[in-house]
Amino acid sequence: MTHAQSQHFIDQLNWDKSPLIPVVVQSYCDNAVLMLGFMDQEALRLSLETKVVHYFSRTKGRIWKKGEKSGHIQKIIEIFLDCDNDTLLFKVEQTGSVCHTGRETCFFQKLDFANASLESLGTPLDLSEHYDVIDTLYHILQAKKNQDPKQSYTASLYAKGENTIGKKIIEEAGELSFAIKDNDPNQIIYECADTIYHILVGLSYKNISPDRVRSELKRRFAFSGIEEKRRRE
Repeated sequence: MTHAQSQHFIDQLNWDKSPLIPVVVQSYCDNAVLMLGFMDQEALRLSLETKVVHYFSRTKGRIWKKGEKSGHIQKIIEIFLDCDNDTLLFKVEQTGSVCHTGRETCFFQKLDFANASLESLGTPLDLSEHYDVIDTLYHILQAKKNQDPKQSYTASLYAKGENTIGKKIIEEAGELSFAIKDNDPNQIIYECADTIYHILVGLSYKNISPDRVRSELKRRFAFSGIEEKRRRE
């Protein structure tokens, strides 16, 4: 699709309610619902012109090509528009697993009405080779939000809220500082891991992807540390 053709289609959508349009994604071969994503106009234009799905990630705060790390891309076969012109349906050919958990669909948690509990369906694939340890841990922490606080330490932190999470970050950072002062390499590594874990819990609690922190660090490469500090004063 040419740029002019894609823009013509984009202009037909109703963007009055939000700068993001929800996109329901189905498997072309069997109509299984794979996921729900969101697109801004640029992500939709890229999707139309490349025939590979791009989203606007609300957690990453940027346009995100599905499968950019894992290679599990979505090739667009058909596109449908709803009656209000504000929701899209994509039918795709999915390469690999669609979910970051390694499952074939993002909708793998089934509600048990009798017990008011969630049951996880399907067996996840091992995607550790596609994601670094920070991203893998962040995804694990996100999944902990639906777990029993009595059974999961992470879930118990979420249940107690931002004050407790913030206090734990301060506590762990203090222990890391003392380990550095004591010049104990093994303890420094141990306390640093604890600090990073609790920082990621805080990011996960606020649904902020580590990718946004990476982007901020990359942005700072263009400035000296002194200049960056002055910009914030």
